[in-house]
Amino acid sequence: MIKISFNRVSSEKLYIQIYNQILSEIQSGSFNIGDKLPAERELCEQFGVSRAPVRQALSALELNGIIYSRQGEGVYVKNTQILNHSDSAFILDSTSPEDIVEARMNIEPVIIKYAALRATDEDIEELRSTIQKMEEETKSGIYVPETDEALHKGIAKASHNDLFIKIMAAISNAMKQQEMWKLIRDRTFTRPDYRDVNFEEHKMLIKAIEEHDELKAVELMTTHMQNLYDRYWKD
Repeated sequence: MIKISFNRVSSEKLYIQIYNQILSEIQSGSFNIGDKLPAERELCEQFGVSRAPVRQALSALELNGIIYSRQGEGVYVKNTQILNHSDSAFILDSTSPEDIVEARMNIEPVIIKYAALRATDEDIEELRSTIQKMEEETKSGIYVPETDEALHKGIAKASHNDLFIKIMAAISNAMKQQEMWKLIRDRTFTRPDYRDVNFEEHKMLIKAIEEHDELKAVELMTTHMQNLYDRYWKD
């Protein structure tokens, strides 16, 4: 019988594999402190992946103090060693920001369909109150993630489906715990152009629920989730 030697397969996330390769190159001396790493586009080409896992890997390296970014200039090597756990080093998480966005893109259009069908006057009043709060924050030039979260949880509550409510609670919990999500979010949604558009999209979502137009609600939420993906990964 012919003996064949196979390479070991990896079940790790793409971004973890990219993270490990870049870290290995830095630690082996291919890059020194102060050196600039290849641009995101070049890294995508070299790894043969989309921008999402590359950006996640770079975010993880930044959170661990290995690299730092200069707005409009690129990413540079800051250290060659990771801070130890006692120094609050970021631990790679099996739930990536891409997992979160992917889940939301597929689940939330379904949730809002039932919210539009089942929302009571009390549900709608609660959603109006939250969207008014978001409007005040937007006009003040700030983005408050807790308000955004409350609005999406309110939509789930209006669906009157306990499992949908629990799913959104789990997603919200993942977003709070995922440091990379927060890092990337703070670099996108805090931008004035994103902040204003984000509010307008939420305002239309609530209007569709008020009118009990489930088809429009699903269409708007699908677009909103696609825009969410684009804002995180395509800019």
